[in-house]
Amino acid sequence: MNYKIGVISGDGIGPEIVSEAKKVLNRVADLYGHTFQYEEILMGGASIDACGVPLTDEAIEAAKASDAVLMGSIGGDTTTSPWYKLPPNLRPEAGLLKIRKALNLFANLRPAYLYEELKGACPIKDELIGEGFDMVIMRELTGGLYFGARETKEVEGIMTVRDTLTYNENEIRRIAVKGFDIATKRRKKVTSVDKANVLDSSRLWRKVVEEVAKDYPDVTYEHMLVDNCAMQLVKNPGQFDVILTENMFGDILSDEASMITGSIGMLSSASLNDTRFGLYEPSHGSAPDIAGKDMANPIATILSAAMMLRFSFDLDKEADAMEDAVKQVLKDGYRTADIYSDGTAKVGCSRMGDLIRERIL
Repeated sequence: MNYKIGVISGDGIGPEIVSEAKKVLNRVADLYGHTFQYEEILMGGASIDACGVPLTDEAIEAAKASDAVLMGSIGGDTTTSPWYKLPPNLRPEAGLLKIRKALNLFANLRPAYLYEELKGACPIKDELIGEGFDMVIMRELTGGLYFGARETKEVEGIMTVRDTLTYNENEIRRIAVKGFDIATKRRKKVTSVDKANVLDSSRLWRKVVEEVAKDYPDVTYEHMLVDNCAMQLVKNPGQFDVILTENMFGDILSDEASMITGSIGMLSSASLNDTRFGLYEPSHGSAPDIAGKDMANPIATILSAAMMLRFSFDLDKEADAMEDAVKQVLKDGYRTADIYSDGTAKVGCSRMGDLIRERIL
């Protein structure tokens, strides 16, 4: 099969980690008889430097013309980069918000899985980890506080700001359906996270989730307040299967979940619309302090590429091969600097990509 992949290498370590993911994808293509055609798309700081804006209309059209988009990382050092002296709507991250909206990428999947070989890197005590954890955070991505009306103005001599959190029932229903659908393919449990004791938006969220749950009698579900969920993630992470939540809560909880795996450099993500199209990216940032030093961990990007094969291309066998290759490299004792421990072999970004590529079967 032939597939057209839009590639947003982005900023910081983005070009390095995307290069390694493409290396592994090309191995899959050779072994399984596929063709992956890549088209480079500018976004973020790279687009600002070249075009003056973080995302052009032409870039959006190129993304829409692709079967899926693979992304590295966006942004730079917020204290030193000239990008962050620009108005907020012209900064790198504005491109990310714009492309999510333009492509209707309302569902963000972030798996958090603890590899047996990385238990030592998990900051939680062994007795709390138990047999480990395997969860997916399903985050609504195009609504809520991040996309609501906002303003900054002076009121009677005092600077005053306003951010608006808005959801309608259709936005909530479509992400809830995605969450319950994913749960049917896993352990059939949904934990819906909100702040219904305070927020009207959360009370509507809870009402709609309960309506959706009626269509999934084989899936158990529960409601959990976001502050309690944050505590439970470090107290008993093994209790979670699918965590379903709104945009800002999901942003925070997914980063917390990433760190209890041992390193944010291990976590993939997929942002999906209501077709098979998706944008796939690692959960971590651009790490400008190590950019160009061959120190980055490419595993999250490689696992994101595996999610692309699975969710957008229906290539489950090939996705399994990529995920199994990552597990084998870890079993063989190879580590990048962020997951290194005594007794393991430290390797750089490029070498890690080579090792995973060699283990694709």
